[in-house]
Amino acid sequence: MKFTATELPGVVLIEPAVFADDRGWFTESFNRQRFIAGLASLGLPAPREFVQDNESASRRGVLRGLHYQLPPHPQGKLVRVTQGAAFDVAVDIRRGSPHFGRWAGVELSAENRRQLWIPEGFAHGFVALQDDTRFQYKTTDYYAKDCERAIVWNDVDIGIRWPIEVAPLLAPKDAAAPGLCNAEVFA
Repeated sequence: MKFTATELPGVVLIEPAVFADDRGWFTESFNRQRFIAGLASLGLPAPREFVQDNESASRRGVLRGLHYQLPPHPQGKLVRVTQGAAFDVAVDIRRGSPHFGRWAGVELSAENRRQLWIPEGFAHGFVALQDDTRFQYKTTDYYAKDCERAIVWNDVDIGIRWPIEVAPLLAPKDAAAPGLCNAEVFA
């Protein structure tokens, strides 16, 4: 596995080793020892253990996010796409961080098999670039509705450059989410 720091300290792009031959291919999508060692190689701490796996399917143009959970149930997320493609985004929402309000985005696809580690203290969202995009993520805490929050996807203060040409398909709660300046974020 190759671990590469993004422009947001703590957010890491992970590229698993893929072993292919005339029969097909094999990859180890997660290995806790390698994951912790890879983060440590970048000077990052080991996260809490993953406790929940989630999967969604989205048609092209669906945008989910920007989501996060506040303490006492913040979530770190290890995300990947197993079918289709998505543009995945992390936003630093740790008030007082020198990177507060900054974002990093990468394309994740079934073809490139990349993963993104998004630690606690970051909002997360993605837009599906193909129909029937399957998005999987591991989380370091359970879903807790009372801790769930969102920031609007097109907040001008954040300025995410989504690779879309038409208005995305949004859940009503995502369309009505506040901007970063009015959001309850990490202290």
